[in-house]
Amino acid sequence: MENQLILAIETSCDETAAAVIKNGNEIISNVVASQIESHKRFGGVVPEIASRHHVEQITIVIEEALLQAKITPSDLTAVAVTEGPGLVGALLIGINAAKAFAFANSLPLIGVHHIAGHIYANELMQPMVFPLLALVVSGGHTELVIMKEHGSFEVIGETRDDAAGEAYDKVARVLGLPYPGGPHIDRLAHEATTAVDFPRIWLEEDSYDFSFSGLKSAVINYKHNVDQRGGEISAEEVAKGFQDSVVEVITGKAIRAAREYDVKQVVAAGGVSANKGLRTALTAAFDKEGIPFYVPPLALCTDNAAMIGAAASKMYDSGVRGNLAMNGTPGMVLTNWCE
Repeated sequence: MENQLILAIETSCDETAAAVIKNGNEIISNVVASQIESHKRFGGVVPEIASRHHVEQITIVIEEALLQAKITPSDLTAVAVTEGPGLVGALLIGINAAKAFAFANSLPLIGVHHIAGHIYANELMQPMVFPLLALVVSGGHTELVIMKEHGSFEVIGETRDDAAGEAYDKVARVLGLPYPGGPHIDRLAHEATTAVDFPRIWLEEDSYDFSFSGLKSAVINYKHNVDQRGGEISAEEVAKGFQDSVVEVITGKAIRAAREYDVKQVVAAGGVSANKGLRTALTAAFDKEGIPFYVPPLALCTDNAAMIGAAASKMYDSGVRGNLAMNGTPGMVLTNWCE
């Protein structure tokens, strides 16, 4: 069989990334230009600044991905790019670069859903076994997704307000921690021996949805009340209390979903799945359940283009193709491509 080589591009938020993926499961190159330092002083991603950085970096990372892979455009099978969701200005940089590259080299173009990419990062580590449960935890998404086959996505639970990563960043800001807040909260939580007791937001008894806005407010109110009394909070104890709540709810709902849908595999995806506390809790919980659980290495949890290439490979095999009319879709819905 002739090797399938896909050039993948990802620019949905604040990482400019390009990768070359072979046969859907082998990373030939994976280049990421991070913008964290530029956004850190603002305490979050500034869309206009993100777009400008993408313009500056996109050609460089594509050229570097091809150089590292030791291939030329004529060796490629297709070009893949994140179509959405994400920041519309950021998405458009990657999409227009992908369209230009595909047109200039007479290559098929494939638009990939960002969350499908995060899920398929796991395919780069080991084959997916269906039915499976994908737990997506990132800055903008907290979802439970049932997959019965490649390209089949049934979202059974999602966040009703703040995503987990968003809540981490907001709580970190309250505690005076740098952006991005997740790693700092995680580090402080592991330094604490005791925790502030914050509520667990379970919602309705049978719901797989998530809500972290109330937990975030509880942290803010706790700090405000201590400040009003002239006291001092322990950032470590607050961080541990917050993280314990997030981890308990996410793990509890994931276990219940895995049981109800009788899945053969559970995979974690998204930037927050790099969180040490969450990874440890999920690994222990599913080991006890006897259900195989996988989480990608840290470099494949955060935004990257390799994951987009992995998803695009399966889409290509299924006959999915985009066209030059492709546009950025900031609110893109995760839909099946297997039908």
